[in-house]
Amino acid sequence: MRQAAIIGIGHSRFGRRTDVNLGELAFESIREAVQDAGVEKKQIENVTLGSAGGWYEESLPAVVVNEYAGFERVGTMRVEAACASGSAAVRSAYLSVASGEAEIALAVGLEKMTEVDTLTSVELMGRAGSYLWEFENFGMTFPAYYALYAVAHMKRFGTTEEDMARVAVKAHRYASMNPLAQFQKEITIQKALASQVVSWPLKLYDSCPITDGSAAVVIASEDVARRLSDTPIWIKGIGVSSDSANLSRRDDYVGLAATVDASRKAYSLARTTPRELDVATCHDCFTIAEIMAYEDLGFCAKGEGPRLLRDGQTEIGGSIPVNVDGGLKAKGHPVGATGVSMMVEVSKQLRGEAGKRQVQIKNGTGLVHNVGGTGHYCYVTILSRDR
Repeated sequence: MRQAAIIGIGHSRFGRRTDVNLGELAFESIREAVQDAGVEKKQIENVTLGSAGGWYEESLPAVVVNEYAGFERVGTMRVEAACASGSAAVRSAYLSVASGEAEIALAVGLEKMTEVDTLTSVELMGRAGSYLWEFENFGMTFPAYYALYAVAHMKRFGTTEEDMARVAVKAHRYASMNPLAQFQKEITIQKALASQVVSWPLKLYDSCPITDGSAAVVIASEDVARRLSDTPIWIKGIGVSSDSANLSRRDDYVGLAATVDASRKAYSLARTTPRELDVATCHDCFTIAEIMAYEDLGFCAKGEGPRLLRDGQTEIGGSIPVNVDGGLKAKGHPVGATGVSMMVEVSKQLRGEAGKRQVQIKNGTGLVHNVGGTGHYCYVTILSRDR
């Protein structure tokens, strides 16, 4: 396998994007990524679109996106891994380059979730679990799924509703510094705790929003990357794992086994450890998910996630800054775009281009943690400034 690097990044504004159609929304990030990479469209040999779909009218979004963006006779496909569809697209584009099939490939993440009403959107997400058993029989949706994990974590480790509110406050603070984020205002712990209950103990401010958006990365072989970019971001390892569709078959509810497994694979491939990371993006679809991610990814011991948060260690200036772009919680969660958006953020950080949100880069290494469903899928990617 050859070395491959991200040489171009692009990102649309996240939010309710009634001003654009699907192709236009994708093109916002594609155009930026291609320009950033300094390549021509005809040089891109493969385009992979990550999109869970179902919210919008196009059943073949990859071809619609390619046509609008001006790609002709290009290898293309759409991949789906629920909320990890973006990371699946990056992995596909990476493998096409690393295998020698292509010199330059493009990964695009895209979702336009506000095309349907909120209740329909929640139902579509709920179908991503075990539909016949959990959704049809018990009415489970994703707030309820993560509420199970929150209650279990609270009971076993003493985690509090205030701990989860701290995640939300942190997310909104950094989103207020991110002009592409869906939510641009800070909140207080008191406001988070007083917000409407969605599925106890999770409240409105514990939950990510319904979002439209796109993100894109250009991936190139080592020879091309060194020729075209002064700041290639090398993909050092991608760990992938999964878990049962039916949550009743799982051993416990205080973490995601797929995250533990995928992260171990990624660390091994990248020959690194959690201690060497400068920055991370974690899948915080709900605030409890970020706390569990700290533990599952090895940032701290099991049950110590709340303490890591309380001590400010996941803030800028802490031992492992996490989600300093606002995360899914406040930047937004356009399902298929999220994984690629995370790649863009970590690449910006490693390139020193994150502005007010810039973390101190010591080891030149960052992590992207992207979960599909309630740990039904998991992709962990290690990125590095150094080959």
